[in-house]
Amino acid sequence: MQHVANPADEAEGPKDGGNGHRSGPQAGRSGEGGAGAAGRKSLHQQILDDLRSRILSGEWPPGTQLPFEQDIAKSYGCSRMTVNKAMTQLSGAGLIERRRKAGTFVRRPQSHSVIVEIVDIGREVAALGLPYHFEIISREIREATPTETERLGEEARVLSIQCRHFAARQPFCFEDRLISLDAVPEAEAADFEATSPGAWLVSRIPWSDVEYRIKAVAADRETAGRLLIAEAAPCLAIWRRTTSEGRPITFVRLTYPGSDHEVSASFSSKAG
Repeated sequence: MQHVANPADEAEGPKDGGNGHRSGPQAGRSGEGGAGAAGRKSLHQQILDDLRSRILSGEWPPGTQLPFEQDIAKSYGCSRMTVNKAMTQLSGAGLIERRRKAGTFVRRPQSHSVIVEIVDIGREVAALGLPYHFEIISREIREATPTETERLGEEARVLSIQCRHFAARQPFCFEDRLISLDAVPEAEAADFEATSPGAWLVSRIPWSDVEYRIKAVAADRETAGRLLIAEAAPCLAIWRRTTSEGRPITFVRLTYPGSDHEVSASFSSKAG
């Protein structure tokens, strides 16, 4: 929810940033009193761009107190209403927060957790009305490396398996998975000819908790080759660790071509 500051909220207060330095559009600048310096930009847009640039560049780190609206207005030679409009947009974008009788501060990054169901990739493709198939690229049974142990959550003998999923003839997803053979010993003998590793696990092993991490990444050489896309092309990567009553079952990284995929979730406010 956006909050438009009451002029009385910021009538007085310290002008130093949270790290002790003076922060304001006039610092290190000159000749900003008119719109001529911004070319064709409106003065409102110039103020918005200047403030946003200082925040996103790290010049004003999280926690820094911004100058008061009347000081910014004086620096740019404009009305306070023009500054307030820019501040409201920055607040709506989540870049600043206004604290009553304290001032305006650069907002600290907010983390959000969402619950996402374990979706079978075959069903994802079928929902698009396309034929689905997969192929096993590599399969190896061994002890987990230190890095894999950290990702999985415990030392274990693992099945390391790579799989490529297709929608029609087009690569849809590249799967790089570890399965704990201590938790799922029957996976060692599974052939995965008719059922993909992820679908096989969901159908046979009960799980209780799932941890997700979702990130935009650039395709490295191996991933680009697997997905038939250009190296450094944008991709959507999903890391997922699944456990059963605290015991790790599997850790998987799923990589999708970024131009064709998105993550969405729906929630209900109904009390259970």
